[in-house]
Amino acid sequence: MSNGDAVATPGSDALNNSVAGIREEVMNHPSGLFVLFFTEMWERFSYYGMRALLVLFLVAGIADGGWGWERADALILFGWYGSLVYLTPLIGGMIADKFTGCRNAVVIGALLMTLGHGSLALESEWSFYLGLLLLILGNGMFKPNISSMVGDLYKGQEGKKDSAYTIFYMGINAGAFLGIMLCGYVGETVGWHYGFGLAGIFMFFGLLQFYFSKKLFGSIGEKDDPDHLVETADETGHEPEPKVVRERLFVIGVFAFFTIFFWMAFEQAAGSMTIFASDYTQRTLTGTWATVFTWTNFLLTIVPIVIVTAVLYLLIRRTFKYIPLSNALLAFSFLIIWCIVIWKVQNELSADTTEVPASWFGILNSFFIIALAPLFSKFWAGSGKNISGPTKFALGLILLGSGFGFLAYGASSIPAGASTAAVSMIWLVLAYFMHTVGELCLSPVGLSYVNKLSPKRLMSTMFGIWFLSSFVAHLLAGYSGSVIDSFSAEYSMSGFFLLFTAIPVVAGVVMFLLKPTLVRWMHGVH
Repeated sequence: MSNGDAVATPGSDALNNSVAGIREEVMNHPSGLFVLFFTEMWERFSYYGMRALLVLFLVAGIADGGWGWERADALILFGWYGSLVYLTPLIGGMIADKFTGCRNAVVIGALLMTLGHGSLALESEWSFYLGLLLLILGNGMFKPNISSMVGDLYKGQEGKKDSAYTIFYMGINAGAFLGIMLCGYVGETVGWHYGFGLAGIFMFFGLLQFYFSKKLFGSIGEKDDPDHLVETADETGHEPEPKVVRERLFVIGVFAFFTIFFWMAFEQAAGSMTIFASDYTQRTLTGTWATVFTWTNFLLTIVPIVIVTAVLYLLIRRTFKYIPLSNALLAFSFLIIWCIVIWKVQNELSADTTEVPASWFGILNSFFIIALAPLFSKFWAGSGKNISGPTKFALGLILLGSGFGFLAYGASSIPAGASTAAVSMIWLVLAYFMHTVGELCLSPVGLSYVNKLSPKRLMSTMFGIWFLSSFVAHLLAGYSGSVIDSFSAEYSMSGFFLLFTAIPVVAGVVMFLLKPTLVRWMHGVH
């Protein structure tokens, strides 16, 4: 397709009316999806960049610039922060539905988070806690409403939503990858507060890029958008009856409940798994293994950024004449990213010793997402359409549990009560791979089903309720992760990870058993 050509697709008339005649597509999806992709990417850059440093900063000694906290206390604070980040979207969704609309809520949230990261960069106790508060409030306004806008791009194209949310999820994880890699590296090698501040810079770019792209969306995301407020026919071709709406809302509730078990285990990545990487994993490499890691890390660093830069190029080529300032800001932010990446790679290639940073393992999940999301998106849009939502959820839970099974096996050589060990890195790598495959089966599909099953007038509120399950999960993750020392001292480190093997697997089996009832209550939504 040449630049500026009109693209006709099924359901595109509704889409074109919503965006005031702009008909450009990128990768067979509305170009607006990729604006949201990059906006969400910068928000996740800021969130995961800060998250990668939080526990490590708190437990680092005073002489190393940290606060010297005990592991249990640091993990509990992380649990409360992570949980509150997912409690406020319920309020933010209601505010958007009743007062601001989704688009203004996203702008307000991005601004609050920018201020929050700026506060974290100041080296004082009061500014640290103020920064956390601003991030929590900002995320509440941002998170449910940008997710709702993704679905609003697909009026009359309900069958493409699973694929769209998987692409959107790639943006989420591109931001997580870059944030963990760059903020983690800067924080651990230059200074903790420089890492926190770097996250804020790109959150500000995300705010500006989104604000200046509004021409592309027309009425989408505005409070008075008639398509968002008036109930219309769903993908079955019928306007849903009240009983149908109630049963579909119940299905969302069941999905949200089972995601608690998923995220409670998955979020050990920033807690107990970070501790395991820091103190129980062999991270100092020599000889051939050092060389292998150096070049593997080089590819892990460069390849995802090349992929995301290619997506950026496609977006700019198709939309520059409509939103030139937004695209220019986005391109400039990527120029900065490339400069930081080149500096990082040069430092690593010239280093005399090779020690894998503890925060490095966090990028594996995001790398696997970026690599696998296009495949899953194509699969869900094709033969994967025949796999029901409950089946996808069950598979996600079981795959997550199997990842912890690898960790439990790898930790089996660690004696009870040991405070350090040197377990092979391979077990963490395998665990993150299995967790990622499980995540792709559950999380982006869950976002899609919230959009497809929710009444339009309650869309943002239902996304808030969806994220409420993550509030409970993160709180449980923090408190359960905080017992890693006491549990492993009395039993074993392997036993600790076996708990997180069993819980999601059992939940997955129960979800399989509930599948017939849930499919019936979805009333034809696929």
